[in-house]
Amino acid sequence: MAIAQRRHSHTSLHQLRGELSARLAARRGEIEQAARTRIYAVSDPSRVMDPGYAEGLRAAVSAALDYGLTSIERGEERSPPLPAALLTQARLAARSGVSLDTVLRRCFAGYTLLGDFLMKEAEQGGLLHDEALQRVLRAQAALFDRLVAAVTDEYAREAESRLDTAEERRAERVRGLLAGELIDTSELQYDFEAHHLGLIVAGPGAGEAIHELSRTLDRRLLWVRRDEGALWAWLGGRVAPDPEELERIVSASRQDELTLAIGEPAEGLAGWRLTHRQAQATLPIALRGSQACTRYGEVALLASMLQDDLLVASLRQLYLRPLEEERDGGELARETLRAYFAADRNVSSAAATLGVNRHTVANRLRVIEQRLGRLLNTCTAEMEAALHLDQTVELHEVSPATLAERSPAPD
Repeated sequence: MAIAQRRHSHTSLHQLRGELSARLAARRGEIEQAARTRIYAVSDPSRVMDPGYAEGLRAAVSAALDYGLTSIERGEERSPPLPAALLTQARLAARSGVSLDTVLRRCFAGYTLLGDFLMKEAEQGGLLHDEALQRVLRAQAALFDRLVAAVTDEYAREAESRLDTAEERRAERVRGLLAGELIDTSELQYDFEAHHLGLIVAGPGAGEAIHELSRTLDRRLLWVRRDEGALWAWLGGRVAPDPEELERIVSASRQDELTLAIGEPAEGLAGWRLTHRQAQATLPIALRGSQACTRYGEVALLASMLQDDLLVASLRQLYLRPLEEERDGGELARETLRAYFAADRNVSSAAATLGVNRHTVANRLRVIEQRLGRLLNTCTAEMEAALHLDQTVELHEVSPATLAERSPAPD
């Protein structure tokens, strides 16, 4: 260690930055996973009503890490502009009711963690006592101060402006009601004791489309704008709404650029909340699908599975990853299994669908069982669920390594 320290005693600042940057870049994946774990521990983002908040937080963490690593390499004077994703997430936090304290604690958690990794790499490289290292650390502290100030300003501007319009005041009351708060609903001009149908409408012209739907169906409309081009909406009335009629109207209108995620009919204030939560759970599936309308009742099981990271990661680990060891990445095995299950586990029918003989299908199934290490008749439901998810989402986005990032923590 002493030899290494003497060797680096006269390291130039440029050389030190380059060496530290290369060392940290080699561990980028590990650092990002650790950062997410620590940042999620500050406050669980899945508790925020807006499902886009957690997705935005992941993007912000990645952007912040890229910014930190680039700043280490270039220094304070040549550091890049603050990532737009961080400022966007600050605004989204203000809109979603996440406190500024939580936002800043997350920033500090990420900054501290990157500093820990930097010091470990400096120690391993024999650079702890190098004067240039102190200059790197001072520059990082200055950049962090700049980041905190920008995030705070962005959050404050959003928080101040969000109640400036009648639309934002309505949105604030709706968010409060969804969160279970006691809110004066008189200004909303909507009967919360009526029958409701919750919708989320995404795409150009969403506002015009939802107003036209309410007029055609002769139902009271309550709506709030959540993101650009997307609306949360409720259709209310004295009798239960008919989701099938709504689907027929949307299909007849041929608004191909619109996506509707629809909850199930429900009554009263509790039902108003429930149908909205159903629409929220349906939205990720609707956005990936080809139909204009997607109802919760048609995808309820899949929607629930998609919200359980442990289940998604486990299904992939146990039932899909073993198949990927095949030369084609498991494509033929998945195709065979889908045909087999669609044929109600009839080998001959599956063979006819695939255009091969039954012995070929039987042989493929035996190979699959060997890969899985279990008989298919002992895991039919799990295997079908894994295949269904695989057709809907890219399961590699949720790996076992990400599960710790979602551990609950109180706000």
